[in-house]
Amino acid sequence: MVPSLEPVDRPVALGAQVYDTLRAYLRDGAIRAGQPLQEVQLATQLGVSRTPVREALARLASEGLLVSGGRSYMVPELTLADVDDIYEVRFLIEPPATRRVAERSADPRVRAPIEAALAEARAAHRAGDAAAFRESHVRFRSAWLALVPNRRLVKVIEQYADHMQRIRALTLDDAGIRAIVLAGFERLTAALRAGDGDAAAAATHAHLVEARRAFVTAIGLDKT
Repeated sequence: MVPSLEPVDRPVALGAQVYDTLRAYLRDGAIRAGQPLQEVQLATQLGVSRTPVREALARLASEGLLVSGGRSYMVPELTLADVDDIYEVRFLIEPPATRRVAERSADPRVRAPIEAALAEARAAHRAGDAAAFRESHVRFRSAWLALVPNRRLVKVIEQYADHMQRIRALTLDDAGIRAIVLAGFERLTAALRAGDGDAAAAATHAHLVEARRAFVTAIGLDKT
């Protein structure tokens, strides 16, 4: 059984709440790779019928967060090919996105949420607080994504958010990786302060290169 799952309330959109609950556990790495997820057990733990659980599991599988294992679902093991696929997409779409953000970000009022999230990330890193750093990481990305004028581009980026959050949950306990991530935030924010689109895109690309290398090493995929 999945540890610490609490029964959910019974709002109108019960299937959506079950989906959100399981998705949050997957994002946080609380459900380990290979662990079977069965409708009956999950329905009992969540205090719901099997139907919304079945719908939620199928939806999560369609998004690539789960795979079918016969009579159950499970979290797939991350492979080097998985990480490479995710980062290939990120290399293609995130640098152009931050270039567009730089068109607006020289204004301190527009940039304020980015600066606030960066300050939180600095404080969390100094305190050695991995949980707070993960939260500030989410806020930093949300802050610059909110400034991307092409909302279709944002939706494409957000499709990979859960996959990346799972990787971060596995790696951001490492202070060395947090330092790499924070340095990337600093470089990107400096470019956004200057309103320099080329520098923002370059900072994003460099950050992705370093983050991919660090994540692959941290979870042992460099040895496969």
